[in-house]
Amino acid sequence: MGTLTKSLAEILVKDIMNKSLISADSATTVFQIANLMAKGGIGAIIVKKDNIPAGIITDRDFAIKIATQKLPLDTVIDKVASYPLATINLDESILVAANMMSSKKFRKLAVVENEKVIGIITSTDLVNQLALQKDNS
Repeated sequence: MGTLTKSLAEILVKDIMNKSLISADSATTVFQIANLMAKGGIGAIIVKKDNIPAGIITDRDFAIKIATQKLPLDTVIDKVASYPLATINLDESILVAANMMSSKKFRKLAVVENEKVIGIITSTDLVNQLALQKDNS
C-alpha cells in the first residue's frame, strides 16, 4: 500500500465530516427546501419521515429531477428525494467512504453513530482531504 493510501486509510469519516445538518419533513415543498439551502449555504438536506431520517434531497436533485421535469415549486420533496438514506459509520476510514461513493455514484453520505445521523460527508470533503494529504507528502 502506498504512503498516501495508507495515510488516507488512517483518516476517519468523523475527522472530516460536517456536523451541521439540516433536515426537513418529507411533506416540505421544493420551494421551502430551496430557501433552506440558500440561507444555509448547503447542498443537501436530510429528509425525515415520521421524524426518522429516511432520505436526502440535494442541489443536484433540483437540476436532474425538478428542473428537467418542470415540477411546480409546491411539489413535496417526498416525490424527488432519494431513498433510502445512504449512511456510513463515523469510525470508517475515508477510503471506505470514497469506495462507497464511487461504486454507488453517491456524492453525499449521512454519517451515523449508533444508528443516529450525526453529520454528512461529501465528495468535496474527500477531494479537499486528498489535496491536503498530497500537499503534506
